[in-house]
Amino acid sequence: MDFNKIIELASYTLPALVTGVVAYRFFELHIKNNDRKRAFLLNKQAHKESLPVRLQAYERMTLFLERINLTKLLIRIAPISQNKNDYENYLIDLIEQEFEHNLTQQIYMSEECWTIITTAKNATIQMIRKAAMSDKVENADKLREVILNDLLEKQSPSNAALSFIKSEVAELWY
Repeated sequence: MDFNKIIELASYTLPALVTGVVAYRFFELHIKNNDRKRAFLLNKQAHKESLPVRLQAYERMTLFLERINLTKLLIRIAPISQNKNDYENYLIDLIEQEFEHNLTQQIYMSEECWTIITTAKNATIQMIRKAAMSDKVENADKLREVILNDLLEKQSPSNAALSFIKSEVAELWY
């Protein structure tokens, strides 16, 4: 083959190869961009549809925390009898029932938020049990009094969890 023929063949082939590579890269970037755009729109639509459900879950857990707030719980639930153990068990059962009623809400909130809510519930139950074990407590009315006096010195566990829920919901708007 003649050297001129090789140069002529290369002069036709090289521009075609460069054009082919440029076109391939262009279409590859175009397809990736369209995939990202489609994924973004799907994510945006899913977020738009899931936001009301997530907000409802936060609302229900806020209601749960308000209902187990010891100050409100002790005012709302009067002792049935004067037996402190019956009252203690009754309060704990109410808290556990309320919690079980809202268990499904955990799928709509962060793991950290759910852990804080569970910790607040457990701390509330622990406060009731600790007060019931006190030597000062002889009956249900005295149990209520001791728990309420403890709450004057420290914050209810549900208040900290409520603060966390409020901050997490605020993040949903950004």
